[in-house]
Amino acid sequence: MRMLACRGSGDYEARAALTLVGGCLLVMTAVAAGFSQTQSSLYKATGTVLSTEPAGFTVKTDAGASLTIVVPGNALLLRVAPGEKTLKNATKIGVAEIAVGDRVLVQGQISSDQKTLTVVRAFDMSKAAITQEHAAQTAEWQRGAGGLVSAVDPVANTITISTSGFGAAKKITIHVSKDTILRRYAPGSVKFEEAKPAPLSQIQPGDQLKARGTRSADGADFDAQEIVSGTFLNIAGTVSSIDATQNNLTVTDLKTKKPVVVKLTADSQQRKLDPQVAQRIAMAFKGGGTGAPGGAPGGAGAGAAARQATGGTPTAGGQGHPSGAGGFGGSGGGPGGARAGGPPDFQRLLNRMPTATLADLKKGDAVMLVATQGADSSVTAITLLSGVEPILTASPGASQALFSGSWNLGAPGGGGGGEEGGP
Repeated sequence: MRMLACRGSGDYEARAALTLVGGCLLVMTAVAAGFSQTQSSLYKATGTVLSTEPAGFTVKTDAGASLTIVVPGNALLLRVAPGEKTLKNATKIGVAEIAVGDRVLVQGQISSDQKTLTVVRAFDMSKAAITQEHAAQTAEWQRGAGGLVSAVDPVANTITISTSGFGAAKKITIHVSKDTILRRYAPGSVKFEEAKPAPLSQIQPGDQLKARGTRSADGADFDAQEIVSGTFLNIAGTVSSIDATQNNLTVTDLKTKKPVVVKLTADSQQRKLDPQVAQRIAMAFKGGGTGAPGGAPGGAGAGAAARQATGGTPTAGGQGHPSGAGGFGGSGGGPGGARAGGPPDFQRLLNRMPTATLADLKKGDAVMLVATQGADSSVTAITLLSGVEPILTASPGASQALFSGSWNLGAPGGGGGGEEGGP
């Protein structure tokens, strides 16, 4: 939760802003001026309504506490629609209209034990409206652009990204305006809601980036409304040891030949490729030659093999714009995750594969993973994929090529791991 101050004058002037992120976490900021009590004298809290009563309701605050809200007759209750930038269109409601699951920001007098708050004013966003906005933002991220950052121009306010995957690499220029929301994943975190505001200067070549906004007709330019970026590791290697008690494993990195301790969390996505699918993807890499950086499959033959691997059908048109699942997933419409006008999305393929656990792995198994660097020398797995021996034999750089721009994190507007959802 963030509280921001707005200055206003007159009998009543206020602003409210809403941001939806993964898991429907709602961050509301609101202030009001012109009341008999000063802003600083009021206790403020945001949270989710757990239960309702005729004279009030109970809120679970974002800090995790349970707060009983008492609503006197002179309290001001306003309902704000998601996406509204001011309270111009807010409507007055009665306490009976507040429902379980609504998100609220309450301001008032707190009891000495800080368990009961007598409301002076409250801002409410209904659960139904949040769900609708959540779905809309998920669709926007799915239609967005994602890939590896190849260049950043702070003078022109542009970021160049390179997409790959099941197709030849394609460069997209992301345009950043003064209104673009910039966020960056926290070190060691795989949760989108923990991403922090960050300036353009923090984005560096090699970072992974996802943006929502408007794409140009030719797909070469993208006007970003919101950007999330982070430094992630693409690792391919073989399992050298497994520690089930600590829920981690050690992988010998094929590139550096050094051991890497990989931690698994409840948010880590673990999948195992079907042998036939792995063989077909390997064929795609072998058929692609050197047409794409990092060993990414290129050419019509590779695209057809990739579509066959995912159960899709050939599509006409360009290469498309691979993006992630879990709220970062591609929009797409063909069978097996194939997109109209382009190749299928690799993350969609993963979502169709059976889940795996640490117990399914053994020493010597080949794995590919996307991870975030932890506070120590270990890494935290975002996506861990096994059953990849044929792919790595065909192309040791396959992990970088396949996972570029499609990491499965706590993504905007989604719930984790589902075909259309996000972490």
